[in-house]
Amino acid sequence: MTNTAVARALQTIQGCTDPKSLRQIATNARGKGELEVARAADLRLYAILPSEAPGTFEHDVWQSIHALEGTLTVERAKTTRLGRTRQKIARVGEFETIKDLILGPKPSEGFFMLIERQMVDLTFEAVALRHPDRFDEAVLIAAAARLRSAADQGHETPAIDPAV
Repeated sequence: MTNTAVARALQTIQGCTDPKSLRQIATNARGKGELEVARAADLRLYAILPSEAPGTFEHDVWQSIHALEGTLTVERAKTTRLGRTRQKIARVGEFETIKDLILGPKPSEGFFMLIERQMVDLTFEAVALRHPDRFDEAVLIAAAARLRSAADQGHETPAIDPAV
């Protein structure tokens, strides 16, 4: 693709709200080796898939889940679902699930998978830090520490409030 075609594709993706179209754009872009376009389509898809209102804690949680599931589905060439995470959310809700994962003794497998795929903003730790009013100080400190640890290992991470 020419630079003009890439710019046009990225502009189309930005305004697209149809999951089927975004999946097709991503598939076509991957086939042409246009990974920037494929990534943009994928990220837009993950942003529009949650049924919750954008900007809410619940939307951000489901965006993260869709991102990891979608990425693993593409990589493995078979549908992948985060079964245990979905089951726990069904049992105790998004808040308790995220809190438990953040306070766990070690990062979840999903945390590492998102970090490795340069989707740090979609980790549950980053979600918690974007919604500090929902969590107590212990959760926010644990989330910030985990993200700082990833940064110390050379991964790009979101800005972390030094007060946390």
